Amino acid sequence: MSNASDTPSGNPLHDLAAGLGVARNWRGADGNDNIVADETLIGIVTAIGYPASSVGDMSESMERLREELQAMPRLLTAEVGKATALPPVLAHARRAELALEHGDAVQDIAIEAGRLPPLHEPGYYHLHIAGHTIRLAVAPLRCFSLGHRENTGRCWGPAIQIPSLRTGRPGPFGDLGDLDEAVRSFAKAGADVVAISPLHAISSHAGRAFSPYTPSSRLFLNTALAAPQLAGLPPYATCDGGALIDWQTALPERRQALRRLFAELDESDRQRVAAWARGQGEALQRHALFEALSSCFGGDWGKWPRALQDARSSESARFAADNAPEIAFHVFAQWLTRRSLDAVQSAAREAGMAVGLIGDLAVGIDPQGSDAWAMQESILSGLTIGAPPDPLGPDGQNWGLTAFSPRGLAQSGFEPWLATLRATLHTGGGMRIDHAFGLSRLWVIPEGAPASQGAYLAYPFRDMIRLIMLESHLSQALIIAEDLGTRPPGFDEELAGRDLLGMRVLWFERSVDGQFRSPAEFEPASVAMTSTHDTPTVAGWWSGRDIDWNEQLGRGEELGAQRNARSLDRTRLWHALGGDAEQPPPSAPGAVVDKAISHVAGAKSDLAIVALEDLLGIEEQPNIPGTVTTHPNWRRRLAGPLDRLIVEKQVQTRITTLNGRKTDERRAQDQPGRPPV
Repeated sequence: MSNASDTPSGNPLHDLAAGLGVARNWRGADGNDNIVADETLIGIVTAIGYPASSVGDMSESMERLREELQAMPRLLTAEVGKATALPPVLAHARRAELALEHGDAVQDIAIEAGRLPPLHEPGYYHLHIAGHTIRLAVAPLRCFSLGHRENTGRCWGPAIQIPSLRTGRPGPFGDLGDLDEAVRSFAKAGADVVAISPLHAISSHAGRAFSPYTPSSRLFLNTALAAPQLAGLPPYATCDGGALIDWQTALPERRQALRRLFAELDESDRQRVAAWARGQGEALQRHALFEALSSCFGGDWGKWPRALQDARSSESARFAADNAPEIAFHVFAQWLTRRSLDAVQSAAREAGMAVGLIGDLAVGIDPQGSDAWAMQESILSGLTIGAPPDPLGPDGQNWGLTAFSPRGLAQSGFEPWLATLRATLHTGGGMRIDHAFGLSRLWVIPEGAPASQGAYLAYPFRDMIRLIMLESHLSQALIIAEDLGTRPPGFDEELAGRDLLGMRVLWFERSVDGQFRSPAEFEPASVAMTSTHDTPTVAGWWSGRDIDWNEQLGRGEELGAQRNARSLDRTRLWHALGGDAEQPPPSAPGAVVDKAISHVAGAKSDLAIVALEDLLGIEEQPNIPGTVTTHPNWRRRLAGPLDRLIVEKQVQTRITTLNGRKTDERRAQDQPGRPPV
């Protein structure tokens, strides 16, 4: 974040915006520079909490900002082996005392030229300095990586949309029980990871919002995915669903099934739940309270009685006491889901997977959801996040989500960010960070304004990266950074050498002349991928199914030009994939899928992730960005039980190809002079 005193422009609004990290200038994907209108700046800085409708307001806001920038920080970050510059408010300090957060030993340290001396053990410390106690987070120089695991070479695994799964057990959508079976099947097949979309809690009334990327809370889990049998309880008695999930019917039915389970719990199970809940702290109780209030007053907390809009008010506490059985039910649902998830990860590791599950951290939260209600002091209010205009979205994008406030994070000692990281890292052996560019900046849009009338808001990038590295180290978990799109200035330089695995998706790995890159060019600290949930599958791209959808949805212009460009790109792709046979027609994508998986398997990347849809040769993609009801996003299911689909001959051939990564790695390690993975 900028310092309010840095290079004043003479314009109080522009100086205030700069001090708050709101960029007045930005460069688009087309390389052109843009200037944000003053009206937009006023709307954004006012929403952040700094009035700017008059010169007087701006002057008062600027003075307040200066005072805040001189305040004592609650948390400082550092890196192992490097001296750390202290903020100006501590520049006069000469000595300090340091103690590990959970240790008794106190170390006396000297401060020279306003810098802490290098520390050599990563972890959280208490820094006693100038009469204050500040939390100090000392990060390792890089994230945990596959090279830290003994006998682990280049790995592969599928990316799975859990609701799409089918097994021999009937159900309206796939849940963690189905994921458990899928993990066991893929472990037997040789996979070491299974990447999954976010498991974040969605609204209890989620007929309106069932996307895993529109979470009510990133601290808690989607209880619709719980699998009672994994926690030693009777499985659901249910009927099978169709080819498309009917969420409006399926979710209420699943909630009723959960309520029946809760009502039938014996005393020992209730005690197990209560013991677990005591270890989860107040956040769990607040989320359960939110769910109970939502059932009573609706899903938008901004429309609740005013006293209940405050999670910590006496009226909220009274409601919780008066509705204790309902609160207990929602606590039980979280316990059951957590037990189910832990069982899946345990099964993955016991079956021999080196990593197991890789969870997904969504970029933002529902402004009407649980986290926004419980953490109002740390969340942007009156602003949503999205993307500026670009060639793929000329009007920009408004995702309808909100995010942490940079000032709120600093003032809270980054506690909400740490809690969010830990909740997702608890999923398994790794975490993918959705829209990782948001660690550096987010496109924010004032409420009611079009997406084009936004601006970039800067975040404390280095602090957030250091905390990610430290939490990765402490949890021994891989970190994948979704880095697709327009890169913020300095992003690559800050992440260089830190072992955050960037995503190298087939469709986007091209040279300036449009040719597809060789996988031999991919850096080891990356993930080679055939596609993502937001892109066409390999079969769908080859057949032009995505262009068919564009035509059906009225998206884009000159569809004939799109088809002509795709024809050229098919030739480019077939050439890049090493196709020595005649190029297959669009109606026969099977051989192209085989070659694409071989292409990804041959990448130098530490990890290869193949979408389950690609492994099975499916044409339809799970989600089309920019659509809500016009395409069946997050509703598609597999044609049959997964354990039957993956033993088909062509799928087995693709799996054998992916398992060749391990053989190739062992051979490479035997070669003299090759550095270890």
